[in-house]
Amino acid sequence: MKKTTLFLLLFVGATGLYFLYLKGYLFANFESVSPKEAYEMIQKDREVAILDVRTPGEYAQGHIKGARLVPVQRLERALAEGELNTFRGKKVVVYCRSGMRSAAASRALADHGFRPYNVQGGINAWRGDGLPVEAGGSS
Repeated sequence: MKKTTLFLLLFVGATGLYFLYLKGYLFANFESVSPKEAYEMIQKDREVAILDVRTPGEYAQGHIKGARLVPVQRLERALAEGELNTFRGKKVVVYCRSGMRSAAASRALADHGFRPYNVQGGINAWRGDGLPVEAGGSS
C-alpha cells in the first residue's frame, strides 16, 4: 500500500472518530436522548431543567418552553459564576440546533458535576418529531 493511501485512510478514519466524539457518541460523560425521550422527561419529571446553548437569535426563532438560554460560548463563564447553580441536582436537558454544540456543553456540564442529557439532533430533530416550540423571548 502506498504511503499516500495509508495517510489518506488514517486521516479519514481520524476525522470520522473526531466527528463521532463531537456528536457525543464516543467517550461521552453524559447521556444522549431522543427528542421524544427528552419531551417525556420534561413532561413527567419536575426535577428537569432545560438549557438552550444556541445564540439569542436562534432562541428567538423558536425554543423549548421553559428553556434557559446560555450560549455555548459563554457557558464556562456562567458555570464559573454560579449562574446555573439552580440546575444542580436536576436532570439537565441540553439542546442546540443539531446536537454538536449541546454535546460540547453536556461535556462541560458533566465535568462540573451536573447531570446533562443531550438531545440528539437538537431542535431540528425536535421539530422534525412534531414537538412543540415557542417563538420569541430571550430566556
